[in-house]
Amino acid sequence: MILVYILHVLVSLFLILVVLVQSGKGGDLSMFTSGGSQTAFGPAAGATLFTKLTTWSAIIFMVTSITLSIHSSRAAAAGGSVLSGEKPGASQPAPAPAPAQTPAKK
Repeated sequence: MILVYILHVLVSLFLILVVLVQSGKGGDLSMFTSGGSQTAFGPAAGATLFTKLTTWSAIIFMVTSITLSIHSSRAAAAGGSVLSGEKPGASQPAPAPAPAQTPAKK
């Protein structure tokens, strides 16, 4: 399950990066490049590449999110909570504080 957590974090960071790099539908400027991707990939190929990267990373993000959600709900239903290792009567209340003493008068 740790592999799913690692994959989820990496895909979420990659998804953020891909969304910030690609240009919007209405403008030619993106956050990091001002048309540089259009000269390297061509106007259609750059948009198609980033669109595919965004789509696949979003699909993987959703699948890992659902997987982690199902795993979490099954662990909670099986009694796996934060206090699952705690024995029912193991905690003891804190001792009562001693009453404050008044200073003796001379």
